Amino acid sequence: MITLTYSAAFITFFSVIGPPKVLLAFAAIARHHEQRQLQAIAVVSSGVAVVVGVVAGITAPWLLELFHISTAALALAGGVIFFLYAVGLVLGIHVGVSGEEGEPPDLSSGVRELLMPYVVSPLALTAVLIEAAERNAWSWRSTVVGAYVSVIAVDLVCVLLLGTLLRRTHHTLIELLARLIGLLLAAVGVELVLGGLFELGVRSLGKRG
Repeated sequence: MITLTYSAAFITFFSVIGPPKVLLAFAAIARHHEQRQLQAIAVVSSGVAVVVGVVAGITAPWLLELFHISTAALALAGGVIFFLYAVGLVLGIHVGVSGEEGEPPDLSSGVRELLMPYVVSPLALTAVLIEAAERNAWSWRSTVVGAYVSVIAVDLVCVLLLGTLLRRTHHTLIELLARLIGLLLAAVGVELVLGGLFELGVRSLGKRG
C-alpha cells in the first residue's frame, strides 16, 4: 500500500472510499430522509470524515508510536474489521445506530449510520495511517492528507448530485447491490490481512514445512 505521489495516493483512497462504496451507504439511508436532510447529512458526515482523516494523517507516526503499533498489525486489524463489516453486508446485517422506533429520522441518526462505512471507515483510516507513516516528513503527510480530502470532496459532490436518484432507488435493488459489493469488500479485507501477514514474515500460507 506504499505510494510515492499525490496521484497514486488519490487512486489508493479512491479505491477504498470512493463513490462506488460511499453511494451505497448513502442509498441505504436516503429512503428514510428527505432530500434537504440527506444533503445536510452528507455535508456533516463528510466534514467529520475530513477532520478524522486529517488528524490521523498528520499525527500518524506519533499515533503508531504511542500505541506501539506496527503497520503490519494495523493492516491486520483494519482488514479483519472491514471483513466483518463486509460479511454483514452480504448477510443483510446493517451496521448503524438507528433512532428509537417511531422516532422520525434526523441528522444525528443519519450521521451515526454512516460512522462505520464512511466517517471512520476502517479501510480508509488504515490506508491513511500506513501511507502517512511511510515517511517522516510534513510534506509527505500533507500530500497523503490532501489526496484523502480530495476523495472525500468527490464523494460529497456525487452524493449531492445523485441524492434524488438515491432516494428513489428501490429497496430490493439496494439490498442486491449491498450483497454484491459486500462480497467484493470482503475480498479487499482478506487482501489487507494477507498483506499484513506478509509484512510480518508469513511468506506462504498453507504450505507445510
